[in-house]
Amino acid sequence: MIMTTAFSDDGSKAIERSTNVLEAGSRTGATEIDDVYEIERTCNFITNHAFQRVALQFPDELLIDASAILSKLEKSTSAKLFILGDTSYGSCCVDEVAAEHLEADSIIHYGRACLSPTRRLPVMYVFGQKSIDLHQCAASFRTLYPDKFTYVIILCDVIYSYALEELHQLLQPEYENLVVSAVCTCSRETADGLYSKNDVNTQRSCNQPSLQVINKFGRQFTLHDDRNVSDYNMFYVGQESPTLTNFMMTWNRCSFCSFDPMKGVGRQETVNINKALMKRYYMIERAKDAQVVGILIGTLGVADYLSTIDHLKWIVKQSGKKSYTFVMGKLNVAKLANFLEIDIYVLVACPENSLLDSSEFYRPVVTPYEMEVACNQARKWTGEYVTDFRDLLPGACCHVQFPDENFKSDETDVSLITGSLRATRLLTTEKQHKAASTSLIPRNDALAVTQSHSAASFLTTRSWKGLEQNFGETPVLKAVEGRKGIAIAYEEEGTG
Repeated sequence: MIMTTAFSDDGSKAIERSTNVLEAGSRTGATEIDDVYEIERTCNFITNHAFQRVALQFPDELLIDASAILSKLEKSTSAKLFILGDTSYGSCCVDEVAAEHLEADSIIHYGRACLSPTRRLPVMYVFGQKSIDLHQCAASFRTLYPDKFTYVIILCDVIYSYALEELHQLLQPEYENLVVSAVCTCSRETADGLYSKNDVNTQRSCNQPSLQVINKFGRQFTLHDDRNVSDYNMFYVGQESPTLTNFMMTWNRCSFCSFDPMKGVGRQETVNINKALMKRYYMIERAKDAQVVGILIGTLGVADYLSTIDHLKWIVKQSGKKSYTFVMGKLNVAKLANFLEIDIYVLVACPENSLLDSSEFYRPVVTPYEMEVACNQARKWTGEYVTDFRDLLPGACCHVQFPDENFKSDETDVSLITGSLRATRLLTTEKQHKAASTSLIPRNDALAVTQSHSAASFLTTRSWKGLEQNFGETPVLKAVEGRKGIAIAYEEEGTG
């Protein structure tokens, strides 16, 4: 069973991270496996590019079909095939690290995918095909959008992408302003490597008005008549999921409707977007108050994740805070509870895994965008939201230049969390050098000085500090022979 929640109907829980609960799945029938897993297209991908070592990445719920798929591919190709199971992070991301351990030269990714771009290896996506009643879906669309001139963009979960073209044919004669997105199924070849890039291009010609081509989250669609995305309504085909959450947060100025193929019903998404955004703004206030920041690496496969980590370290340092980097695989409450010296964490992950509900954690977990709003005085909170960390990097569409050392700002604000004064002045290079050798950092005349918190200073306040050497205090003893065996039954212990 897969429990995935984007927004609750009453708005009480604005955002919840999906939780995959393993359950024995049903094996795909022998007569259906060729179509569902696109065996022919997969074989063509391998042979046309002459790949020799190919990694087949499966989520846990599809591993039951892995052996049958591998057998079919081995009969039609000469490549050496490997099955990748449990991933270090979310299964929606491509696990390039595990593939490189096997010296693979390409990856076939099966099941749901966030379609985040990769850098090192070419990737082909096989989403699978869940059944959908297209006539029922079209009927729900007509009910939700009675105005035939409404501007609507149709989006979908990737497992229903195979049906979008037929759905388009059913609705296009009635809705002239209908736009249907196309889903990327394979990484793109570019001069810099094989990857998909999220961007916005504008194409013009003499015989037609400007066409704005949107490439976002592995989807591509074209807007006409100089219109923006905010001028359209969104119709989503699929269940509640992190994908829908990501779309609604990114395009929060659009009205969303959805059709659930499993239940066969369509509905207007009535969630209070403003309430969801205010919850994220509260997290920004927590980030502004924080002095020690933990940077959590939540992906090793999404392009530019290392550049994003370096960018976060830099802006955290510029704002007078300290940062520590953690690599711990899949997150849970117990793991993060080991580091009480950290005031707040920032998670570097794919867009669908970034919006983590941290209500059960001892410390909040924010996104790179929220941390940048907290640290970068030049970036103002406008209600727009960025879930893709690549959009924040220099040269990207949402990058905002950090103020330089000559930036003059002695203004203070009041923390909405603690009610205390909070300085927003940047550390210059000279002050950063002094901060490295002292625990006191000069701020401004209003606040005088403030103590710099670090993990080392926090450790001195803890009653237990780990193994200590205590030179001169611990008596010297001769080494003795220790126990033999295993913990459940040492050799010198009786077998009572």
